[in-house]
Formats: sequence, C-alpha cells, structure tokens
Amino acid sequence: MGLVVQNDKKTTKGGVHRKTGLRGALAALAVAAVAAGCAQPDAQVRPAHGQERLQAPEARALDSYAARLQASYQARAAAARRWGLEEVPLTPPPPPETKPRITARAGFEVDHQEDWHLPPVFTTVPTRNRVVFLTIDDGSEKDPAFLQMMRDLKIPYTAFLSNYLVKDDYGYFRKMQAYGNTLNNHTLHHPYLPGLSYEEQEREICDMQDIMQRQFGKRPKVFRPPYGNYNENTLRAAKFCGIRYAPIWNEEVFVDHWEYREDDQRMRPGDIVLTHFRGRSDWNGTMVDDMRRFLNKVTADGYAVARLEDYL
Repeated sequence: MGLVVQNDKKTTKGGVHRKTGLRGALAALAVAAVAAGCAQPDAQVRPAHGQERLQAPEARALDSYAARLQASYQARAAAARRWGLEEVPLTPPPPPETKPRITARAGFEVDHQEDWHLPPVFTTVPTRNRVVFLTIDDGSEKDPAFLQMMRDLKIPYTAFLSNYLVKDDYGYFRKMQAYGNTLNNHTLHHPYLPGLSYEEQEREICDMQDIMQRQFGKRPKVFRPPYGNYNENTLRAAKFCGIRYAPIWNEEVFVDHWEYREDDQRMRPGDIVLTHFRGRSDWNGTMVDDMRRFLNKVTADGYAVARLEDYL
C-alpha cells in the first residue's frame, strides 16, 4: 500500500451603500419586474398555477431591506475596527445550489481510490467564486477572545479536533458549534497514521467519531489526517467510520507568516487554508493575532471566507 506524504512537518505546538442609492436600485428592480409581468399579449390570459406573477414589494418593504443591509454592514465595519482589521471582511456569496464534484487531487490518490470509493484527499474546492475556506486544527488553545472575534465578524470556520487536546473543555467547542461552526474529526491522539496498522488507524478515527457523537451530537462526514499524512489504510478506515471527505490544505497561516503549497505562492478560488489553535505559549502571538493576519491578507487579495461544508 502506497504512502502519501503531504507537508510532513510536525508542529508540536502547533463599500458602504447609501440608503437612498440602494433603495432606488431595489425599487428599479421591483418596477422592472412589475413591467415585465404586465406586458402580457392578452390581458385575459391567466398564468398557469405555480407561475403567478410576483408582486413588487411595497416601498416600505424596500426601505426595511435597505436598512437591514446597511445595519449589517455597519455592524461588521464596527467589529472590524474593534478587532484591529485593516478592512471590513468581504461577505461570501450564497452557497451553491449544485455542489461541486469533489475528487482526489491529482497525485494525492491511493490505490483503489476510485473503485473502492475512498474519501478524496483535496486541497482546493472547485469553484469560480473568490472564496477560501478557513480550517483550524487540534484544539490545543481555547481562547474566548477568538470565539468572540469570529462571531462579531461573522467569519465561518471548520475545526478539526483531536480528543486528547479537547477533552479538558468540551464546553468550549460546544459554544463554537452553537455559534454556527462545524466540528470535524482529527483522530483521538493525533498520531502519524501511516505508521499504524489498519486496525490501529480504525480505532483512532472511529473512536473519535463516537466521542464526536457523544459530546457534540453528530458523527462527522469530514476528516483530516494529522500532519496531512495518510495511506490507503487511512482512507479505508475513514470510509468504514463514515467519512466521505478528507480535505487537507493549500496554504497555512501562522501568527507571523504564511506558507504555500504551490510554487507561485498565491491563493486561488476555493483554496483550503490551515491554521492551528495556538497561543503565546507556542507562538509569538494569540489566536486573535493569527486571525487578524489571515483576514487582512484574504480581504486585501479580494477573497471572502466561506463555509467549507456549504460546498460539500
């Protein structure tokens, strides 16, 4: 069985819209909709059931919608100032109605990848949207300021948890989950999986599934192998444990620098970004500092942060 090694680097610690302008644009759209609906060749012909013409929203409804948009932006702008960001983070587009087809990245496959329908390992989600996906590994640092910052800014992220690091405070991650973020499997003890037998890998993944169900009410469908290292047995065991996807990453952000998988050292639409739950005991900064660097970079490059699971 072939060993696939990805980034085998073990980190032990690892524009404000004016109200009148927006109201006018919305009103124009509403009037256009009414005009289009009224331009019938025969006024006596009624639309078929289920195809009735939409009624234009009243001006009061347009005012209310414009006000909500403006209030939402102002709240994000205030949060961006409060947390020391250079710009207001961009808002991602709505999740795609048709999910992209996820396959293993070329060169990241294992034997029997397709014929055994093993979970694909990938670093980028196929999309033309200028979005990236933030993923955070292990659960070592439990910084309440980080939770508040991401909630204030409405930034989604996916946490990959290892039980030996989160078991002292499951409540911290339940709060994270309650704020709308997804918790996924990162094994019990964060071992180098290719060095274990199939049975040992299965225990690491399946037993963590049991804990995720017991503590957070759900068995994840998404799993990240520690250090990004895996082999055929890893993906076989993951599938047996109920895993459908095994994303790793294309960029990694630290509190003081970025690292890129690609030689051209730039982000692409759909890239998965990795960071870790770390604090001053491991890094020269906090989780808030780390997120400030991350958000300043992706916003400056014209990207929004989307929820990974919305594309799976």
